[in-house]
Amino acid sequence: MPATAPSAAGNFPPIEEYGLLADGEVLALVASNGAIEWLCAPRMDSPSLFAAILDRRAGSFRVGPRETCVPAARRYVPGTLILEATWMTSRGWLVVRDALLVGPWEDDPNDVPPFRRDARPERAEHVLLRTLRCEQGSVEIVVDCEPVFDYGARPAAWAVEDHDRGRARARGPAGAPALELVATVPLEATDGRVHAGAVLQEGEEAVVALSWGGALPPRSAADAEGRLRRTQGFWRGWLAEGSFPDHPWRHHLQRSALVLKGLIYAPTGAMVAAGTTSLPETPGGERNWDYRYTWIRDATFALWGLYTLGLDADADHFMQFVSEVALGEHDMLQIMYGIGGEHSLPERTLEHLSGYEGARPVRVGNEAYRQSQHDVWGALLDSIYLHTKDRDELPEWLWPLVERQVEQALAHWQDTDQGIWEVRGVPQHFTSSKLLCWVAADRGARLAERHGSAQHADRWHAAAAEIHADICRHGVDGRGVFVQHYGTTALDASCLLFVLLRFLPPDDARIVATVHAIADELTDEEHVLRYRVEETDDGLSGEEGTFVICSFWLVSALAEIGEAERARRLCEKLLNHASPLGLYAEELDPHTGRHLGNFPQAFSHLALINAVMHVIRADGQPGRFAPPPHVAGAPRPEPS
Repeated sequence: MPATAPSAAGNFPPIEEYGLLADGEVLALVASNGAIEWLCAPRMDSPSLFAAILDRRAGSFRVGPRETCVPAARRYVPGTLILEATWMTSRGWLVVRDALLVGPWEDDPNDVPPFRRDARPERAEHVLLRTLRCEQGSVEIVVDCEPVFDYGARPAAWAVEDHDRGRARARGPAGAPALELVATVPLEATDGRVHAGAVLQEGEEAVVALSWGGALPPRSAADAEGRLRRTQGFWRGWLAEGSFPDHPWRHHLQRSALVLKGLIYAPTGAMVAAGTTSLPETPGGERNWDYRYTWIRDATFALWGLYTLGLDADADHFMQFVSEVALGEHDMLQIMYGIGGEHSLPERTLEHLSGYEGARPVRVGNEAYRQSQHDVWGALLDSIYLHTKDRDELPEWLWPLVERQVEQALAHWQDTDQGIWEVRGVPQHFTSSKLLCWVAADRGARLAERHGSAQHADRWHAAAAEIHADICRHGVDGRGVFVQHYGTTALDASCLLFVLLRFLPPDDARIVATVHAIADELTDEEHVLRYRVEETDDGLSGEEGTFVICSFWLVSALAEIGEAERARRLCEKLLNHASPLGLYAEELDPHTGRHLGNFPQAFSHLALINAVMHVIRADGQPGRFAPPPHVAGAPRPEPS
């Protein structure tokens, strides 16, 4: 066995050491030792092939030097999601490149999944490619592929072909994809795994590729290099469609854009909240959730980030997905959906998995889809408004959706709900939920004016004024600070949205007091908590880390109220907490810099884009890179 063989329940890499690979249909996480420890196929939310990130026995796929576990350096090939690791061993130097391949479209009537969006010329090849090249001296390499289907429950049954020792096939349970592993070195199959070893001399290369669903993997170094160049061209070509400021933080914006692209399920345009399930928000704790779904509330932030960077096609596709699922609802809009538009996301626990560093339970599915959260209507209406402003028109087919969702917000804004953080305690009159109901009425009225529906516009403007007055009456404490919910003095980071969504002008005393209160009283080492767990009935036990999105919200809010220098210092501090590869989980431990929660997290990267652009704008960067008007965090003049 190689020196890196994991123990059954220990030796988990830090979350921030994982690298992301993606192709628009699946994604993978690569540990620093060269092991794939998370990959689900054929979709991002499918059962896993490799899940060692949740249990050291649940499957992994390592290639690299036999004797060395720690690379000399790791990086992304600039402008791509191709991961490159350089290794120094006692006898030589090795470079390993990993990629989920993207190639030319091939029409196939039996192709799965069907694309519901205007497809690009390229799509996922359903191949994980791993190339190894000895750059100096000689290096003994190892290949160790051990998938365990269905979240570590069912080992693979491998067979190496008699006439081709570089090809092996695996069978899995019913419904699981067939696997094929090819390599330019001889393979052996034993006990549910395929392994190989070889010595590469200077200038020699080896190719290892895993494919699923009948895809054709490369069989030679030349073929692999050609496909890798094509994949590199895809990522760089996509990135070139965007607009990025000439600023020292430009690379953070570009890396965040690439992460967001990697989290988009291309066949439908849906964006998953994160690439994983059940990475703990508290070390060893129970705050472990499945984030491989699409939240409606993400829509407005996703559209803001993508439109801001000029990535309009992906923003439009996400808007189309959100609109489709919303139009399909005849009753209440759900807070979240599957990436194929699925409504039912039943939650279950996987008792056979140890969990990351012993954090249990491990959950798949997310019962929060049943919750009542009143922010969904405002998030959807703000998204439609943003889309309409960007396109300078309101498509006629969207008007029934606008009308229905505004009316839903007006019918329920006085009710209690679980709030933006999906607490599993007693429902409350959460102030940020009221805010988003106001957004629904306000944006709905503006859309009605564009549609020429004066009666709707007048009634919805009046409703927005009523909600506005109610929030100002019941959602502010004696200090003039917006609070978590009616009847409490507890703070909540979601109240930073009051300035970002233009509820009041940035210089309003209540806005300034709220931003200062959160910055001074709801932080740990300047990093922002969602809320104090001892003040909030969230139905759970234990502590949690500071939330990356909330900290970046604070950066944006400080810039909004004119405290540009404080915003810049905090933003720089947060950027310095990125993972070595520029990625962010959901939370940070501000004392150790450790990342916590699911990884990588879309919300974190969306908030980064918002915050960085706020700081750049405050620095006087040319206006074409300022946040576009009429979006979250940018001024919203009255419609003409």
